Amino acid sequence: MRSFPAVLLLLGVITVPACASSLDDKTPPDQQTIDALESRAAQAQPKEQCFLYAQLVHQMVEFSAQQYASGEVEKASSLLKRAQEFTHKIQAAAAMNDKRLKDAQILLRHTAFRLSEMLHSSSTEDRPLMAETLSQLNAAQNETMLAVFKK
Repeated sequence: MRSFPAVLLLLGVITVPACASSLDDKTPPDQQTIDALESRAAQAQPKEQCFLYAQLVHQMVEFSAQQYASGEVEKASSLLKRAQEFTHKIQAAAAMNDKRLKDAQILLRHTAFRLSEMLHSSSTEDRPLMAETLSQLNAAQNETMLAVFKK
């Protein structure tokens, strides 16, 4: 009977990590998802755009990572360049009264971490674009964090 609590504890330790979810556990992004999110963000109310653009940049970075892994370097690079454009829109939208600003800031922090991982494992030819994108992403994340504290 003494082993029963130990079995329950072991079972709990094994199953909890399997149930835990993260931002990357969702279905992998594809170009159609990105296009749909881009049009949704463009048509959204100004106070909703910051979070939607943060989601869009996150999806773009994740899809870009998949493309780099599969050897489609040119497509991945063009996607990162487009993501840079949206980081500027995030900074502009962060100044507005956004209702999900903290969520956008958290998502941008996670996206910057993922891009940093990509940067450290990339080839030397791809690093300047990734570093530039990461720099702009960090600036957007800092801007949203400041906007959160201003509220």
